[in-house]
Amino acid sequence: MKNREENPHGVTQADIIVGIPSCNEASSIPFPTRQADKGLVKYYSDRTAVIINCDNNSPDDTRQAFMQTSTSTPKIYLSTGDGVQGKGNNLLMLFQKAVELSAQAILVVDADVTSITPLWVHNLIEPLFEDYEFVAPLYVRHKYDGPFTSNLIYPLTRALYGRRVRQPIGGDVGFSGRVAGMYLESPYWDEDVGGFGINIWMTTTAIRNKIPVIQSFMGRPRVHRVRDTPTSMDSMFKAVTGTLFELMCRFDTFWKEVKWSRPTAVFGFGAGDVEMAPPVEIDMSVLWNKMMEGVHAHWDFYGQLLNDENRLKLEEVSGLPQDSFEFPTGLWAKIVYDFGVAYKRRDLPRDRLLESLLPLYYAKTLSFVLETKDMNSQQVEEYIEDQCLQFEKTKPYLLNRWFAS
Repeated sequence: MKNREENPHGVTQADIIVGIPSCNEASSIPFPTRQADKGLVKYYSDRTAVIINCDNNSPDDTRQAFMQTSTSTPKIYLSTGDGVQGKGNNLLMLFQKAVELSAQAILVVDADVTSITPLWVHNLIEPLFEDYEFVAPLYVRHKYDGPFTSNLIYPLTRALYGRRVRQPIGGDVGFSGRVAGMYLESPYWDEDVGGFGINIWMTTTAIRNKIPVIQSFMGRPRVHRVRDTPTSMDSMFKAVTGTLFELMCRFDTFWKEVKWSRPTAVFGFGAGDVEMAPPVEIDMSVLWNKMMEGVHAHWDFYGQLLNDENRLKLEEVSGLPQDSFEFPTGLWAKIVYDFGVAYKRRDLPRDRLLESLLPLYYAKTLSFVLETKDMNSQQVEEYIEDQCLQFEKTKPYLLNRWFAS
């Protein structure tokens, strides 16, 4: 079944698009729709604009909730065909529509975000009219908000591609019409990119193609449904990490030349009040149990993909008691690199490989929580920066194994 479109205002051109991907978001989508409209009216009344809901044919009347939300900005509803799910597939429709409408600036905001303000619209769009073409968000975050990003995605992406983009899988991003066309022409698109892998795919593809990238300060936390908890992590972890490893394989001629990272400019500091992030609680006993169960279940499998020395060190780490558990970042970086090399070889089952990395991620998260429990947010950011440096310093280990295999 083909994509469905409703365009009641007959929009054929738009300088700015705000895209809102959704799946069963009837109760939440009116809020970001109204906030997007307020931002467009306040900051961009001199430009043509449209708000587009990119939906997964939601049976809960998301379409009706979106189309009936009162806005000054015209709206378009797009839907994937029956049975087609995933945020990436939603955004694929948005890329196509952005090219069709000759849009100059496109903003994406998730339908479940309850903290978006009109200023977010300005901060994520404005750099696109100032010679930047990809805008990553920079949120105010609690120290335990987003451990997946802090302990794996950010350090690995930074070490590989040499750009310090703190939120490479941030849900709210801006990009130019030219970049939308570049995404459409990409030769790599699979089931993971069509789902949770889309954000890391967009950020990495932009960096790899040397698109001018900037971060934009949002001034407040991102409040939404939390997905990177142990109870809801499995599918997201596999899709995002699988996409990251796949991009490693496709872009290795690029990242092998990258030796160190460089800062990425930030737009929007000093614009408005800064809010404190809400607290995030992490249940260490859940992390411990998932780690122990997973390591036991996959121990023999680790022998097929880990360097012998790393496997011995992992055995020592896994024997530590919970209250004094520590997973050194240098070892964690080498293990992640071992998994990347094993993924490249493609002689082990891909799903099993990704599944077996997850308990080690839980182990690293537990270590992270224990080591930072008495630190404030600024100190934790410094700790994360040190982790990233260790990934960068360990990169020669990856290069030696990757190009020898």
